[in-house]
Amino acid sequence: MEDKTELIELIIDEEDESGVDYVALVDYPAIMSNWQAFQKHEFEDKYKTAFKIQDEDKRIVSGYFMKADLPIIRLNDQNEKYYVVFRKPTIEKIVNKFFKNNYNSNINLMHDIDYKNNGVYVIESLIIDSKRGIKAPNGFENAPDGSWWGSMRVENDEVWQMVKDGTFKGFSVEGIFGEAKATKYPTTLISKIISVVKKYKEKHL
Repeated sequence: MEDKTELIELIIDEEDESGVDYVALVDYPAIMSNWQAFQKHEFEDKYKTAFKIQDEDKRIVSGYFMKADLPIIRLNDQNEKYYVVFRKPTIEKIVNKFFKNNYNSNINLMHDIDYKNNGVYVIESLIIDSKRGIKAPNGFENAPDGSWWGSMRVENDEVWQMVKDGTFKGFSVEGIFGEAKATKYPTTLISKIISVVKKYKEKHL
């Protein structure tokens, strides 16, 4: 009998404290849940969502903060693998709440709360939506509808140097999330879903 792995859909409530409070610059990008950052050993290279230095003079870095429908591997207290996923409607609620709360300057380094208010802030934000004609910028087409793309400006000299030398490779969100449902799927099926999301660019260009 084929092994099955739990896939949990994460959600937020627009009326409570749940949602994304910070976006971090990290060395190994992944989505954070329940105030616990993903560690390096908790995911493989295929889960990385690296950003690009789009304008060195203006100190702008761009990339995906969240990708819709991409299963992200986690480890429970028993060191067993499971996956979490964010759907398009949830990401839209997250983004709306993030900006409604004026959190565009809520940026930290490596999910360390002591490294906040460091001269880094969000200057651009898009929820990719083909029906509305909102397409991913050139070079960032490898994500499905509902994914959250953005840019940050880095005014802090020390942080910018760390971006340039590769210390930071991407973004990772952090916040409080609820669970809509947990379903067990064949492990091979989850792997296929990940592959489809990762190959989105090849299928849709």
